[in-house]
Amino acid sequence: MNRKLLVVPALIGLATPLLAGCGSGSGSGGDGKPIVVGTTDTFQMSKDNPAPLDPATGYDIGSWNIFQNTYQTLLRMPRSGTDPEPEAAKECHFTDTQGEQYRCTLRDGLTFSNGDKITSEDVKFSVDRMLRINAPSGPASLLTNVDKVETPDESTVVFHLKDPDSTFPFKLSTPAAAIVDGKVYGATEIHRGFSVVGSGPYTLASWAPGKEAVFTKNPKYKGSIKLKNSKIELKFFTTATAMETALKNGTVDVMNRTMNPDQINRLTVGNDPNIKLTEAPGTEIRYLVFNTADKTVADKAVRQAVAMVVDRQAITRDVYLRTTEPLYSMVPQGITGHSNPFFDTYGDQPDVARARKTLEKANISTPVPLTLSYTTNHYGDATAGEFAKLKSQLDSSGLFKVTLNPVSDWQAYKADYVAHKFQVYGMGWFPDFPDPDNYLAPFFGPDDFMNLAYVNPVLRNQILKDTRQKTQRSSAVGDFEQAEQIIANEVPILPLWQGKQYIAARADITGTEWALNASSTTQFWELGRGAATG
Repeated sequence: MNRKLLVVPALIGLATPLLAGCGSGSGSGGDGKPIVVGTTDTFQMSKDNPAPLDPATGYDIGSWNIFQNTYQTLLRMPRSGTDPEPEAAKECHFTDTQGEQYRCTLRDGLTFSNGDKITSEDVKFSVDRMLRINAPSGPASLLTNVDKVETPDESTVVFHLKDPDSTFPFKLSTPAAAIVDGKVYGATEIHRGFSVVGSGPYTLASWAPGKEAVFTKNPKYKGSIKLKNSKIELKFFTTATAMETALKNGTVDVMNRTMNPDQINRLTVGNDPNIKLTEAPGTEIRYLVFNTADKTVADKAVRQAVAMVVDRQAITRDVYLRTTEPLYSMVPQGITGHSNPFFDTYGDQPDVARARKTLEKANISTPVPLTLSYTTNHYGDATAGEFAKLKSQLDSSGLFKVTLNPVSDWQAYKADYVAHKFQVYGMGWFPDFPDPDNYLAPFFGPDDFMNLAYVNPVLRNQILKDTRQKTQRSSAVGDFEQAEQIIANEVPILPLWQGKQYIAARADITGTEWALNASSTTQFWELGRGAATG
């Protein structure tokens, strides 16, 4: 059966160089000098995060950048197109008409980077392990519909699902289904420290916390990926400014996470012939989350009033300098099934008078005290400016009195929102796969990764299950629109903006137009080195 994702094709692995003609050549670079990639992502080993490189615990864009280059999955998203293609598997398919049984056959001769043979038992072990560990704010929720995994022989694995799920092949293409070595990774314990034993295109040769990680071509790799280089050095920076300086002086070849709006606009102008900026449509979203267990925001009227006062246009214009776009739904533009229920319900301009009437009708005294929490370093330098703007908008209405709570430790931030310690907090979402389901189920399904206090039985037990039974995904559009309207009426989450994808590189670097996938992770293997002609 052909299961089509609901996504505009232009979003799948296609980017457009804003400064064409500055790089050329085959990009083979396989045996040349390393390609150096800069990042502001942080990886800290701590009490809250003792296993930063374990797929069972990592569920953020920085971690998945590492996982998708070093671990292997049965399927992977292709360069272009919307159907996952075989990776560790040579073939996969549903074996029933209900979408409850899925069978894969492994490639011949698969081994882990340490030489251990890979069989179907390793796939079963990896999925069972993910579900047993079920780490807080980890990606296990993507696989909780798995009832059992069978291995009729060394090369065959069969997944039995609890309920029909037409999106299951896409979940198998994510690091939630990364294949790990049972001789190295504990069945019920997390894999501590900075080491990786996988079967992906790269091996992790070394890791110096806070400084750099080195990835070398995995000579034992067997899969569908063709590497354009033989070595990647990932350099860690504390600020985007320091990362840009390194790009300009040539100590870094590529950077994308995380550039601030000023940098993007400067690089767009293209005054430096040695640097090219590549832009692509993006499906990243940012949003506010309301802890409905908190007595202040438990009242729907407070959440609705915030939705009436927030000015998305001002945030995208003044803070993000139009490098982002206002978002009026959880499902972003570019994903088929996108609608604008927050626009339809609350408009695109602040309406303080309407917000005041909403609060008065609910007998809520003003100004309403709100504490807005946000992470200072995980989503980029502009986050502080975004929350300062939100505070200004809410305070100036006279209806709210906002206190800001910046948190520098991302792991502590995650632990606190899962424990319901925040009243209102900011989050971002990069899709695991580009389907409307992935913008709703991780938040409103039975195993939501944020442990939301808000639960809607219609969303959880009816709409989401109904959509997964529809193999022709276009027939689920009406269901997703219904779900979006429920969210707009209840406002447990308030969508703010949708991002674009940018990657900046030295002029002799090739493959940047393919390096960012639909989930915004960087595919190291696409980067090559050619001749600079800019």
